Amino acid sequence: MLSVLKSLQTLTRTSLGRAIHAEHNTVETSHVFHIGAGCPEDRQCEGREKVEPGEPPPLKATSPRRHPMTTDLPLSLQLSDGMSRFHEYFKAESRFPRHVGTSRGAVNAIYEMADGSFSKRGMNLRMYLSSAGELRKHLTVHHTIEERHIFPLLAKRMPTFKDDEQHIKSHHGIHEGLDKLGAFIEKWLAEPATYSPEEMKACLDGWREVLFRHLDEEVEDLRGENMKKYWTLEEVDRIVV
Repeated sequence: MLSVLKSLQTLTRTSLGRAIHAEHNTVETSHVFHIGAGCPEDRQCEGREKVEPGEPPPLKATSPRRHPMTTDLPLSLQLSDGMSRFHEYFKAESRFPRHVGTSRGAVNAIYEMADGSFSKRGMNLRMYLSSAGELRKHLTVHHTIEERHIFPLLAKRMPTFKDDEQHIKSHHGIHEGLDKLGAFIEKWLAEPATYSPEEMKACLDGWREVLFRHLDEEVEDLRGENMKKYWTLEEVDRIVV
């Protein structure tokens, strides 16, 4: 799983900012990225005004750098493209280590090996369940960062990111399934003889397609053409991820 962790750490830094992976899926505020012009409290950022997480970026003159506006806002290169690259870990085979799967990616690899074929990939049951547990953990961390630091800002003007709307509802549905997966993993690690391929696949079927649909919808909402409806170029240019 070392290569999985490295891939996720790299993708998290580049597409979502500095996410903190602490015990019990908590987030340490000292290293969490900030959207807007603000900086973490323990760092000095010359020339930048501190902005509380979740607040809209201030309308101020930006740096001279400009981005092509003919087809997209620059945010599509930051949020949408960044989200897309992170999401590909869960959906595209190039983001998952070879010994785990070769189909659509991490989630589908876990699904395909539920029948016990993980043994053909050099894994025993404990290794397979640990891989599923790591996937669950990183999905949880990814969504925690979104809900605490990205969605509150976007929700100021974009209804689909509000607490009772599309994306949060999708998160809730996904994490109901992830909670069930966690319970199964804990049970089977303690009692390997009780492992059931049928139960594992049924559990994954309960949230897998919801996850993939959510990932695609999220990226679409962050594309430049959609962002133009809610944000000016100056505001978009100050959203740092």
